[in-house]
Amino acid sequence: MADQKNESSPGSSTIGNEAVHSEKRASVGGYGAAPDAVPRDKLNAMFENPLGGIPREQLFADVDKFCTENNLIEYQETFRKGALVAQDPSGYQHLDVLSDDEKRVLEEEHTHKWRHPKQLYYLVIMCSLCAAVQGMDETVNNGAQTFYLKRFNVVTDSKTNTSDRFDVNMANYITGLVVGAPYLACAVLGCWLTAPLNSLFGRRGTIFISCLIAALASIWEGVANSWVNLFVARFFLGLGIGSKSTTTPVYAAECSPPLIRGALVMMWQMWTAFGIMLGNIMGVAFLNVGHDLNWRLMLGSTVVLPLVVCAQVYLCPESPRWLIKKNRVDKAFHAFQRIRGSDLQAARDLYYCYVNVEIERKVSRGRNLVKEMFTVGRNRRAALASWIVMFMQQFCGVNVIAYYSTTIFLNSGFSESSALLASMGTGILNWVFAIPAFLTIDSFGRRNLLLFTYPFLAIFLFWTGFSFWIDELKPKRVAMVTTGMYLFEVFYSPGSGPVPFTYSAEAFPLHIREVGMSFATATTWTFNFILSFTWPMLRTSFKDQGAFAWYAVWCLIGWVGVLLFVPETKALTLEELDQVFSVPTWKHASYHIKAAMHTFRVKVLRQKLPPMPKFWQGDENLGKSF
Repeated sequence: MADQKNESSPGSSTIGNEAVHSEKRASVGGYGAAPDAVPRDKLNAMFENPLGGIPREQLFADVDKFCTENNLIEYQETFRKGALVAQDPSGYQHLDVLSDDEKRVLEEEHTHKWRHPKQLYYLVIMCSLCAAVQGMDETVNNGAQTFYLKRFNVVTDSKTNTSDRFDVNMANYITGLVVGAPYLACAVLGCWLTAPLNSLFGRRGTIFISCLIAALASIWEGVANSWVNLFVARFFLGLGIGSKSTTTPVYAAECSPPLIRGALVMMWQMWTAFGIMLGNIMGVAFLNVGHDLNWRLMLGSTVVLPLVVCAQVYLCPESPRWLIKKNRVDKAFHAFQRIRGSDLQAARDLYYCYVNVEIERKVSRGRNLVKEMFTVGRNRRAALASWIVMFMQQFCGVNVIAYYSTTIFLNSGFSESSALLASMGTGILNWVFAIPAFLTIDSFGRRNLLLFTYPFLAIFLFWTGFSFWIDELKPKRVAMVTTGMYLFEVFYSPGSGPVPFTYSAEAFPLHIREVGMSFATATTWTFNFILSFTWPMLRTSFKDQGAFAWYAVWCLIGWVGVLLFVPETKALTLEELDQVFSVPTWKHASYHIKAAMHTFRVKVLRQKLPPMPKFWQGDENLGKSF
């Protein structure tokens, strides 16, 4: 679905630049020639079905060499067939080497695309629970902070944010630090630990370590005896959040069949939203246990799910792609056998993945990938677009609601129990309206979802903030604040919720994707911390009205940023992505201003105008660095 066409899967279509394709075909046979001959802005083209155009005799010779080198000689005939299918996925019915049963198995990939071994779905369940761990870790603190801030005498009056121990400014700093501690750890350490952890321990090992950290941190939070102790516990929690949020979707993508890869990767966002809902539910469940025990049980309740994941993860196969990178190709084949319906499918996917990894190694050798992300025009534009959507995922204001909704509802006039129940409502809506993203992200498009939802996010943030001008004693103030926050969640979940991670994974070329995703993930966690840390101070300085209006204005700025600088990536092949991000930034911005006027004239003024061409067509500067 989301990554289906551009995650280097067999059967991707190609366009343009035949010279690049000739170079690519020459480089694959025997894993030979140099990718340096390919322009840096066109490296993605090398991954566009690299088996295409290789003569059958040469292909079989490459396969035989591959099987001999990797102790897979007993599967040599199966790998020959798999390579032929990978070379032309749509033409398998015409391959005389395939039996009728083998053709039927391949046909069922399209007619019954959800029919897969139980082991694959076991792996998906594990990844979904991992996402739920993430969501719970983020929001269980929402309800708990109302009680532990009073317990540690940081805030005794939640409406004025004051106490006998600290003045209002210090109370704001401490509140922001404790709430934002995990995201501070994520931004400065957690995200950058992802690569070394994955290299040393693999995908499964990284998930195990990150969930073990989550479990230990949950216990630590529950027994904290001061705000400093709680801050350190939550900072420790953040060390696992960064690597977990990056590794789990990658692991799911690397193990999933191409036809359902996007849907399975999208489940990360959906089940993170489910975990967010669970975190809010815990606030309600333990409300009346006792004022010094309830918040401890809320924070400690997150210990269960990560322990379940730790028990489950090593029963799943390791990522075949990771095993190939570690030169354990025979083990990668056995991993594919567990999660594919037949040896033919496992051989096809393994050989295709192996060839792509070999190309990546050649492309990356001797290159400074971090430098190339900013010095090559195509990569720099992808980084800019990714930065905008990741930044706006936080500065649309969603985590103000995720982390502080209980306090906001208390300020609007709710009692403690009613505020926790209302917060649970935001979590439920966040999860329920994440489901439509499966239907809209590939049909409506990533860019269009953001352009459609940002104005509504701004409207409902203004609505929520301005509702605080209603007299506190009037019931309609509570109703207006609740309605505004609930409608915000309705429009956030199908837009800024799933789009940023999906978009960032697509935008970067394959050879710098890991570096690009680390950059994108660090961006979102950095601004997550800034938002969570500054909200108490923002509210004190600007009042509720101004604080909500601040993020409403950012939604409008984000709308302009997406319009001018974020190209659509829906259903584009790897080479089409190179073309899209090779268009100069000024030209992209100019085109979409004209496109907005064209849409207004056609849709509103009802003028009959010819459709505008795709903005990268006819650009004489394609492939150059600007």
